[in-house]
Amino acid sequence: MARFPRARLRSIRARATVGSMLVAALILVVAITATSRLTRVVVEREEVFAAGEAAREVVVDIQKERFDGPIRPRGGVVRIQVVSRSGEVLAATGTLAGAGPLTSAEPRRDDGPVGDVVCDPDPGDCLTVVGYSSPDSAYGDALVYAAVPRSVLLTGPLLEFSLVGLGAAVLASIGGIAWWQSGRTLRPVEDVRTRLEQITASDPDKRLPVPETDDEIAALARTANETLRRLETALDRQRRFASDASHELRNPIAGLRTRLEVELADPGAGDPREALRGALKDTQRLERIVADLLELARLDADLISGGEPVDLGELAAAEAERRAAGVRVDSSVERGTHVYGNRARLARLLTNLLANAERHAERRVLVGVAQEGGQAVLRVHDDGHGVPEQDRERIFDRFARLDESRRRDPGGTGLGLAISREIARALGGTLDAGDSDVLGGAVFVLRLPLYRPGSRRS
Repeated sequence: MARFPRARLRSIRARATVGSMLVAALILVVAITATSRLTRVVVEREEVFAAGEAAREVVVDIQKERFDGPIRPRGGVVRIQVVSRSGEVLAATGTLAGAGPLTSAEPRRDDGPVGDVVCDPDPGDCLTVVGYSSPDSAYGDALVYAAVPRSVLLTGPLLEFSLVGLGAAVLASIGGIAWWQSGRTLRPVEDVRTRLEQITASDPDKRLPVPETDDEIAALARTANETLRRLETALDRQRRFASDASHELRNPIAGLRTRLEVELADPGAGDPREALRGALKDTQRLERIVADLLELARLDADLISGGEPVDLGELAAAEAERRAAGVRVDSSVERGTHVYGNRARLARLLTNLLANAERHAERRVLVGVAQEGGQAVLRVHDDGHGVPEQDRERIFDRFARLDESRRRDPGGTGLGLAISREIARALGGTLDAGDSDVLGGAVFVLRLPLYRPGSRRS
């Protein structure tokens, strides 16, 4: 429980909210400072302008005559005085009757107005005073003062407190909006995390929800789903490999065990050499099965390396010449038909196809290589009974063996064609079976991308 608050504070949502608030706070500090200073300048100018206008009007009036009584307020300004240079109040508005001069600051005769701020002992009561000199007035050389109450925005911290309070409210609003928006944005991430927790090896077909926002989170979900699909495929392959291996290894292991148990039970009942030959035969079949299964495992894991340009026509002709079976193997190849791949794997593929054709041929096998439509095409024909149309895909399944194949090669593993197709797929090609229009039996057609000098293939 103690770690939960810390984890919450370290969450992306919390960090995004705090980051937004820090940026907003910085902007608000600058804005509050600028607003405070600008407001003070504007308010003070308005006060000086109002007092100055009233004082100038009185200066104009006393150029002609003296006031008979109290000075009439001007423009809402109710504090106006006419003062002699000696400090005697010569005339004033009714609100200043009997009061002394508003300020001791004296404007000079040839200079502009003078400004001052005066406050009573009560710190909240201050005046903005503007004074003008009137040397040729009806009062002689006199001074005119006008004063307006100084705004509380200038005399106390009210302005700052107001701006800070407003800024705090704005900052809190920004924080709330950022928290809500980040939570809404990150909700798909939480959905993805929750779904990932639910995916186990027992149900690898589950996928993550992809939000309809078409943003980075949606792209992440799609990528994760593609990764899950590949993992599911790999898991299926592992399970299939284990199932195939256990199924196919059971018979030769059982046969080997039976031979050994019989020999141990009655050592003199038969020729021990015959028993050993049978055990060796079972062991050799086990060895072939294990080797083929390991090859399939490497192909499933995409462990094909060492690619190079290979002349498929030349390789096919060389493999055909090496055949020593009882059937005739001919070749008709277009040399210079280059593909890109691992030479040993290509040779394995050709060997499997030729061995399969030899097992099912009556008298003849034909190997052909040509370039067709930007592809290298290899065909292996035989004059056997062919492959029934309904079985032309099944023969590429692992351990799939038709009755004809079991009769002709009882010791086969049923993995040769499966390995050949996996090699073709790993090299970016295809391998299919059909009817031969040349020899009348079956034909296996391998199609691979052509390799041209200067091109690249990863």
